[in-house]
Amino acid sequence: MHRTKTSQPRTLGDHTWRDRAACSSTPHHRVDPELFFPEPDEVDRIREAKTLCSQCPVRRICLDAALENGDSVGIRGGMTEEEREPLHKKLEQRLDYARVNEVLAGRDIYLTKAERLAVVRAAYQADLPSARLAWLLKITEEHAEKLYRRTRREIRNRAVEQQKRAGTTPKNQSHALKKPKVKRPVRDDLGTAA
Repeated sequence: MHRTKTSQPRTLGDHTWRDRAACSSTPHHRVDPELFFPEPDEVDRIREAKTLCSQCPVRRICLDAALENGDSVGIRGGMTEEEREPLHKKLEQRLDYARVNEVLAGRDIYLTKAERLAVVRAAYQADLPSARLAWLLKITEEHAEKLYRRTRREIRNRAVEQQKRAGTTPKNQSHALKKPKVKRPVRDDLGTAA
């Protein structure tokens, strides 16, 4: 699901993109909504709906909305139910750094699990306070602190694994397993261990 560089992810609850959709009926341009719910054997209706979708300026947003909302019925974003099915299955693995950057900039958009983890890592590395991470992800500050602790452990464990693979051990290089220098968010209370 790659978006063009001109489109931005929609914010949660934003449906204004529908006003710009090619399937939106106006007094001068009537579109039958049933066109987008053909039976599988209605090849001409499917072709007609897809032709209209191909001209739509918000086709990618429509497809993202369908996937994010779990819409599995009808033609959405120029794709039939069957064509969208593999995308539905892969959605949780989607990692779009443009979406991650949008959230870090303060926009409220849908994130997959992989994108949420990327936001946590980026916020940790940028030294954002846990209160800011909590606000960005709409979670409690305690949960944000737990995510930061987990991220800190992952970074430390990754550094230890890399040193092991490189053959660096405490016996031949005592300074090799020192705590990696990582920027940490400013916190007043670290709370309990996760």
